[in-house]
Amino acid sequence: MKSFQVRISTDLIYWFTQTKWVFIAFGVAAVLLLFPPPAGLSVAGYRTMIIFIMSLILIITEPMPLPGIAFIMIIAQVYFGIGDSNSVAKAFMNDAVFFIMGSLMLAVAIIKQGWDARIALGIIRLTGNSTRRIAFGFAGLSAIGGSFIGQHTVAAIMLPIAMTLIRYTKADKEQVRNLSALLLFSIAYGSIIGSIGTPSGGARNAIMLIYWRDFGVTPLSYGQWMMYAYPLVLLQLPILSWVLWRNFIPEVMMMDSGVRKLKIQVARAGKITGGEILAAVIFAGIFLSWILFSASVGIGIIALTGVVIYLLTGLVKWEDMNRHVNWGVIVLFGATISLGTQIKVTGAADWMSQLVLNALGGMNGGLGYSLDFINISLTTLLANMVSSSSTVAVLGPVVLNFPGDPIHAGMLNAIASAFGYFTAVAAPACTIVYASGLLRARDFMKVGWKMGLISIILTFVYANLYWVLL
Repeated sequence: MKSFQVRISTDLIYWFTQTKWVFIAFGVAAVLLLFPPPAGLSVAGYRTMIIFIMSLILIITEPMPLPGIAFIMIIAQVYFGIGDSNSVAKAFMNDAVFFIMGSLMLAVAIIKQGWDARIALGIIRLTGNSTRRIAFGFAGLSAIGGSFIGQHTVAAIMLPIAMTLIRYTKADKEQVRNLSALLLFSIAYGSIIGSIGTPSGGARNAIMLIYWRDFGVTPLSYGQWMMYAYPLVLLQLPILSWVLWRNFIPEVMMMDSGVRKLKIQVARAGKITGGEILAAVIFAGIFLSWILFSASVGIGIIALTGVVIYLLTGLVKWEDMNRHVNWGVIVLFGATISLGTQIKVTGAADWMSQLVLNALGGMNGGLGYSLDFINISLTTLLANMVSSSSTVAVLGPVVLNFPGDPIHAGMLNAIASAFGYFTAVAAPACTIVYASGLLRARDFMKVGWKMGLISIILTFVYANLYWVLL
């Protein structure tokens, strides 16, 4: 009997040790609920912020799987009286979630037809077998793609390619943790950096173009936007590679083994088959539809249409998709969007931005540089709480009212809204690479705050030196 009690006590102590951050997060939430809302913030907005703080603690410490944390984010909105189950469900399932789900399924179809290996080999023929050069090649290609078709699409395309190369290097993923992080962060952060380069890089850029017109400002043309932003893309890429290399020194410096296996697989596959050609044509159609029809149809609906076509043609089976799609990541992304929607709807996002701006309002008198730094920092902070598009939607009108050039202020806002580096749910590209199962939630915070800080400082210096010439 005594040994049984000792065993129970030991198990309880171990369980509490493993889940202590759950109790800490719940305790912080309970204490905050005892206080009244700050002035200017509604009760719903205050409770939404409490859920956000609680969720952020859980996401960073990860005492339980992230999909479980996602469920907490969902049910807490109902238990805290922010919305009923139907309203929370409507915010959870939207076109963005459809896109993440469809993208992961399309990635399965690409792998099934063997295109991931062929594309990976094409990249390596340009970069060679050096791990450092391969990682930089992945970042560069992701940035170029992210500039024109958005980070979501690029991450979905590049993920299976990187996973194929990783798998051929070491079968046991525990033996290539750093290599996996190096390549996958090169894709995610590379596509994020690239998305600032052109107006078509993200919805937030299009929102800023609309705001400029609303404020009576002649918006930048496509070419002018690239002149303002693309040098910053090129400046950040080598810095990104350096930061990732310093934080995730790979287990192998030369990927000779993985490349050799990759060449053997492609050689065994022989010439491109009719099925592979059809799969490529279908994906090209989806890609073109994203460019031409996403505004009217929705990027998620187009992705799911592609999934249906792949299933109808028999190029992929539902069993393959069901087996290889990380459904937990879809739940996580939907929960994050749901909470982000509540932060915006309840006025919490506007309250946060106004609080900071009012606190620093005394600087508005002539310290233009300080306004730039506030703009970039506040936008980066909010972009890691809600979507980049929501960040520009909320802060755009505020920063355009700053003293000075509205083009300057608007570009800073649009660019900094892309710096969603901090967590696996801060940006769609981060969520997609996290779906691989090769990254841990704490990996994002480990490297994300460094990239965020560097991007803030670099953007501030860049805007006040290079843009003066323009």
